[in-house]
Amino acid sequence: MNETNNMPADGDSLEVVEVETEGVDEEGNLVIDELVAAVDSDGKIVATEETIAVVTPDGDAIVDETLSVIGDDGELHAIEEDTSVLEADDE
Repeated sequence: MNETNNMPADGDSLEVVEVETEGVDEEGNLVIDELVAAVDSDGKIVATEETIAVVTPDGDAIVDETLSVIGDDGELHAIEEDTSVLEADDE
């Protein structure tokens, strides 16, 4: 392992695992949750990107994206977060 970022130093490749779920919440909003994880050869998660999209019955959308990487403490830490609000046209 590389001591600065816990990433494999010997050229081990990472596997990408993706999980997507969708459903309707109690307010009638469509909720889509997409999680992509980079997993090392030992099966440990080293980074994740999660995108949660909520679409209201009126067509408005809220998209929340979070990128996390594993820290020296072995825990995932968010390094970038972005939230976008897209309003449907009233026309």
